[in-house]
Amino acid sequence: MTSNYKAVIFDMDGTLLNSIEDLTDSINFILDKHKLPTRTINEVMHMVGSGAAKLVERAIPLGRDNPKFQDILDDYKAYYFDHCNIKTGPYTNIIELLKELKARGYKMAIVSNKSMKAIQELKNQYFNDYIDVAVGVTEDVKRKPAPDECYVAIQEMGVNKEDCIYVGDSDVDHLTAVNTGLPCISCLWGFRTKEELLAAGAENNYFVEDPLEILNIV
Repeated sequence: MTSNYKAVIFDMDGTLLNSIEDLTDSINFILDKHKLPTRTINEVMHMVGSGAAKLVERAIPLGRDNPKFQDILDDYKAYYFDHCNIKTGPYTNIIELLKELKARGYKMAIVSNKSMKAIQELKNQYFNDYIDVAVGVTEDVKRKPAPDECYVAIQEMGVNKEDCIYVGDSDVDHLTAVNTGLPCISCLWGFRTKEELLAAGAENNYFVEDPLEILNIV
């Protein structure tokens, strides 16, 4: 079978890694510390995807107008970095997918709205044998859904944009692909339902229910 692409760009949370329990436990630890109401896993699932600041903004009363916003954000970032890998792990068949993609000669990258420090640590633990490039949030690169992280990944992989396809699970990922000008595979095992993705305008995306289905698309 002739391949349509040479490189695959992956989102991390909800796509490669099931991290929702650690995200929920971490934000709830900090909320409890500041004597604020905690959140359910389902609530947190719909708050993540746009980085730590947006998660905290959505999780606390008054959002960014809360006078303790920055303190809570700083506490959350520090706590989550030390507790980001307690219950987190790859989804079923993710490692098998990455192993096969590498065997077929695909280049791969991760782009995430996690901090660069956190994304590098998780990549090194779980995906270092398969994925060379990981791009997280820095002061110099706009976070998704801006295309900047994808452009960095494309450059570091040494491929053309036309050679790439994007894989993610959320509305943010769909918009990232659109803004970068990439075709998108939407994963239905992650943090959004197909109905939510369709409502976000993803009707032209590929939809997959198992990671190994990606092999038939790329």
